[in-house]
Amino acid sequence: MDLILQVIQTVAPVFILAGIGVIWVKIEWEYDVEFVTRLTMTLSVPALIFVALVKAEIDPLILRDTVMATVATYIAVGILMLILVKITKLDVRTFVAPLTFGNTGNLGLPLALFAFGTAGFDFAVIIFAIMAIFSFTIGVWVVSGGGSLLRAIKEPMVGATILGGFFMFYDWSVPVWTMNTLELIGQIAIPVMLITLGVAVARLKPGSYNRAIWLSVAKYVICTSTAWGIGLLFALPPIALAVLVIQVSTPVAVTSYMLAAKYEADADQVAGLVMVSTLMSIIVIPILLSFFI
Repeated sequence: MDLILQVIQTVAPVFILAGIGVIWVKIEWEYDVEFVTRLTMTLSVPALIFVALVKAEIDPLILRDTVMATVATYIAVGILMLILVKITKLDVRTFVAPLTFGNTGNLGLPLALFAFGTAGFDFAVIIFAIMAIFSFTIGVWVVSGGGSLLRAIKEPMVGATILGGFFMFYDWSVPVWTMNTLELIGQIAIPVMLITLGVAVARLKPGSYNRAIWLSVAKYVICTSTAWGIGLLFALPPIALAVLVIQVSTPVAVTSYMLAAKYEADADQVAGLVMVSTLMSIIVIPILLSFFI
């Protein structure tokens, strides 16, 4: 009973904030998703990443293993998703990236913070940063059908990750007033991203759900088992392993839908994946957390 209560206390703030976004849409109040997304992705989230990396207190060896395990996991998941899409004769541009890269920002970061505290959040930011680099390079390249991988350098999140990594590695510091300012900007990210998640999901109008259901199940099975197996292979400590599994196993991100629409992939199919996998996460995430809390 105590375990169930602890899991509910962990996931409740996540779904309550997302629920606020859904209610916001239902009562037809204005919410500019494009503006909020630009605000968080270009300002608040980069600040959050930078501050978290600068303040992170992770043993260098554990940090190394976590980074290597995360890279190995996303490469393995990407290959498995490509094989799945090829075998089932689905469109590579539409399905590979959404199935590979989950909602590690809007959902994964808050979950890690609520479930495992500051220590878990530090690992979550590192995993999220690595995912962002993969997503904005290889992911965008796949969805767009080609182009330059160097476009990722222009993304503020990538720059914040690299800069924060240097500060963390060399143990540099920034003036107190600068850190306080960046912390305030970064604090915008988590509640706003969760509300925006609810708004975006409430506004999605996908077509058929049949394909989305079995693909979402496949995503959870592949992502969870791969992350867990590789995390054990690298002998990650309990919190790092838990955060890796939770982060990689998050549902399809709303940004995947936005990218599909932008690059003229089948956005309706991706919208279905977002909605179905997010609904499934209400059951999947508490089950996963019960193994680690």
